[in-house]
Amino acid sequence: MTDIDQLFNKIPIDQVATKLKLKPDVAVKGVAAALPALVSGLAANAKDTDGAASLLKALQTKDPSVVKGKIDLGAIDLKDGRKIVKNIYGKSAPKVATKLGAASGTGASKMKKLLPLLAPLVLALIAAKIGGGKKKTSGNVLGDVLGGMLGGSGGGLGDVLGDVLGGGSSSSGGLGDVLGGVLGGGSSSGGGFGGLGDLLGGLLGGGKR
Repeated sequence: MTDIDQLFNKIPIDQVATKLKLKPDVAVKGVAAALPALVSGLAANAKDTDGAASLLKALQTKDPSVVKGKIDLGAIDLKDGRKIVKNIYGKSAPKVATKLGAASGTGASKMKKLLPLLAPLVLALIAAKIGGGKKKTSGNVLGDVLGGMLGGSGGGLGDVLGDVLGGGSSSSGGLGDVLGGVLGGGSSSGGGFGGLGDLLGGLLGGGKR
């Protein structure tokens, strides 16, 4: 089970459903689509030297303990979440939210609220992986961490993604195809969610910093 799978399993779906006024099964699908899309967007940004430096700087301000215990979405800083999403996707954020919302069934407006809710958790998870965000870390190490978080996801998250996004399983096109349609990158290739990084990288060009 990958780190992103573990985070997926810890997300309080009942809180997501209540906050966004979604049915629990739709909330599950929305979270399953949003998490790897956020990690892939960060991975795309980290491929660029300036993007990696910007992300490493941001990680130094994140508290890894947020994802180590019970997650309370009521404690999430949504202003910070919106800033993270904007930095990841830049001007393409509405397009990404629209496509993910359509694929997962949440709709664009709810996905636009869900991404900022989950983004701080994703950064806290990455901060935990690189030693609390305080250790000096190179862009290469960061890229490896992000790649490891995406690769070979199975079980809960992979199964939901396969069902929601029509990929059959997490190792096929699924989510990559969804984003590929809006990004103009076609279907993703390779195992796990790896193709997403390339698709988003082509769109973001290193992200907006």
